[in-house]
Amino acid sequence: MQISARSDYAVKAMIGAALHAGEGFISSARLAEGQNIPQSFIPTILADLRRGGLLTSQRGFVGGYVLARPAAEISVGDILRTIQGSLTTVRGLSLDDVDYRADANANLTTLWQSVEDSIAAVVDRVTLADLVAARESCRD
Repeated sequence: MQISARSDYAVKAMIGAALHAGEGFISSARLAEGQNIPQSFIPTILADLRRGGLLTSQRGFVGGYVLARPAAEISVGDILRTIQGSLTTVRGLSLDDVDYRADANANLTTLWQSVEDSIAAVVDRVTLADLVAARESCRD
């Protein structure tokens, strides 16, 4: 598994939104600045997260972004899948698109699926609420 810059920034943006949950909408500029995300990345990342049902947006002077669900109901896996599709790729292909026809390679599909399942077990267990709580405990 490779964590791309887009995926890393998406998780950071979602942490930023979770940190401001309950305060109303937060602007993309404030999210970018608060989470040290380049301004060039933030519009497309936030649009993808909104389309993926993880953020809700509102236009206008008091507009911005808020979490679409409580932070405890959004896993890191949800964010990664929204941004990059599958968690694991083989030669840039999702596991569903990899085809090993030769008998000598037949077990590779099982191996790569086990890798995917192991990664999913970790990223699906960790929620935004967990990350925010860990961040807050580091400040103490």
